[in-house]
Amino acid sequence: MFVAKVTGALVATQKVAAMVGYKLMVVEPYRLEAEQRQSLATTGRTLIAVDLLGAGEGDYVLITQGSSARLTPETKNMPIDAVIIGIVDKVLVETRCVYSRNT
Repeated sequence: MFVAKVTGALVATQKVAAMVGYKLMVVEPYRLEAEQRQSLATTGRTLIAVDLLGAGEGDYVLITQGSSARLTPETKNMPIDAVIIGIVDKVLVETRCVYSRNT
């Protein structure tokens, strides 16, 4: 699992039947900034994830990828590689808050 920021949405009017009705989001993986370890920083990558929770642009989310993405009841029969499984409220590292949704 990893943290990513929702940076946009992808609209596909034609897709396989198993994916009809599911929202696709553009997400950018983030990591702990190495120098000060006080904030999250982008990895510079982008991927598409199925959104099961109603995340919005700007939200930090929890992503699972690979075969684990197909282990939820909703995604077990879907041809996907990444899924949003949580919306992040807070990230604490060494008792320091490096991200809070409420700030």
